Amino acid sequence: MSDPLSSPRSDKKSKGIAAILNWVEILGNRLPDPIILFFLLALITIGASAIAAQFNVAVVNPIDQKVVTAVSLLTPNGIRRIISEAVENFVNFPPLGTVLVAMLGVGMAEYSGLLKAALSKLVLITPARLISPVVIFAGIMSSITVDAGYVTLIPLAPMVFLTFKRHPLAGLTAAFAGVSGGFSANLLITPLDPFFSGFSQSAAQLIDPAYTVDSTANYYFMAVSTILLTLIGWYVTDKVVEPRLSTSYQAIADEQPTEALTARQNKGLRWAGYSLLALIICTLVLLLPPQGVLRDPKHFTIIPSPFIDGIVLFVALAFFVMGVVYGKVVGTINSDKDVAKGMTQAMSSMGYFIALSFVAAQFSAYFNWSNLGTILSVIGADFFKAIGVTNLPLLILFVLLTMLVNLFLATAAKWAIMASIFVPTFMLLGLSPEAAQVTFRIGDSITNIITPMMIYFPITVKFAQRYDKQLGAGNLIAMMLPYSLAFLVIWLFLLIIWYFLDLSLGPHAPIRI
Repeated sequence: MSDPLSSPRSDKKSKGIAAILNWVEILGNRLPDPIILFFLLALITIGASAIAAQFNVAVVNPIDQKVVTAVSLLTPNGIRRIISEAVENFVNFPPLGTVLVAMLGVGMAEYSGLLKAALSKLVLITPARLISPVVIFAGIMSSITVDAGYVTLIPLAPMVFLTFKRHPLAGLTAAFAGVSGGFSANLLITPLDPFFSGFSQSAAQLIDPAYTVDSTANYYFMAVSTILLTLIGWYVTDKVVEPRLSTSYQAIADEQPTEALTARQNKGLRWAGYSLLALIICTLVLLLPPQGVLRDPKHFTIIPSPFIDGIVLFVALAFFVMGVVYGKVVGTINSDKDVAKGMTQAMSSMGYFIALSFVAAQFSAYFNWSNLGTILSVIGADFFKAIGVTNLPLLILFVLLTMLVNLFLATAAKWAIMASIFVPTFMLLGLSPEAAQVTFRIGDSITNIITPMMIYFPITVKFAQRYDKQLGAGNLIAMMLPYSLAFLVIWLFLLIIWYFLDLSLGPHAPIRI
């Protein structure tokens, strides 16, 4: 069996990359689980607050010109507050409710089989010459389901490519690039949006207690990104990656080409589409009239409005209704007990997120109470001003920093840590929390596909070994590196254009404040 890269020179490069990134894997493995990490950060914050207060650390907030002094949490009042407000911190944690509501709908669609059928249908009806962009596009859009694309589309795509007599590893890399490299982009609001915006809002309120960050904060930018990433990923797959793959590969004897959907599944998809259309019509009836119920009750605007504020509920409701309708047609949902089971299963899968939210909420609260977040942000803002890194250079620098951090800590939860410092810093330098969030999401996605620390990376290696048993992590990194570099270039280009045109990142979400 030959190596997946046809050129010996390519093989040497892949081994070199593997050797260089080996230390990343070693260091990354030593990092604690995010739940433990936030617990340790909370303890460190308590200790740091006492030290900072002992030395009377203080700064002047340039927003309101008020003196901000470090507050010790190791005082009788601080200890009482830590104990008495723990539950309140958890319940009021911004990402908690919005993510759980979104997952009620998305979880029902996944439980009924709708999401898997829709992804399969999208790929199977595609003309041969468009299979690469459709696989990448489906991968990007799969972030609606958070992680389902990793276990559904990535093993499916190689079989589809085999059906079209194309190299299966090209299909796998295209799917991995879309699912993981395009993780933050989408044409729809996904559970990731309220997850990120919740942390961004908490961090922004360190500077401006009235500031809100909507779930739609990055929608315009990420919708355009979806199209551009699909196109650049198409080029990389067909012109860069696949031509360099070995012409031989291991076919799986017991693996049949992807089967067409059954008549009942197709009928279920049609009726799910009808239900979505009906829901959209009902929503528009309440939104489009000049004094529509879903408009702002005072100014009758759409942005802002109850519709925008409740966009997560509408997304959840759409997936819930489509999931139930599809399930009723295909037989995966037969009674109200099945509906309840689907909702329960969706929530049971969120156990880790709930546990993470509890400790992250305490860390966020301690950071706020101690004033350390504001103090570090003012110091950071002064530092960037002193070295002349502000505005666009700061946005680009933050993308690169996030890419580097993601090599070690490949989890979206790190935004809770980084947001506490960088969102206020951006605000003090005249850049919006939405701008900080979008630059983080860019950097976070780009290196997902080349770091062994990403939880689904070794699983993807195993999927790839079905077609080349000798393929290792270094080979996969070498195959994915062109996507990572291409995504970096196209995303930085788009960010620069967006900045100079001063476009909104989403509804009511400017780059500058």
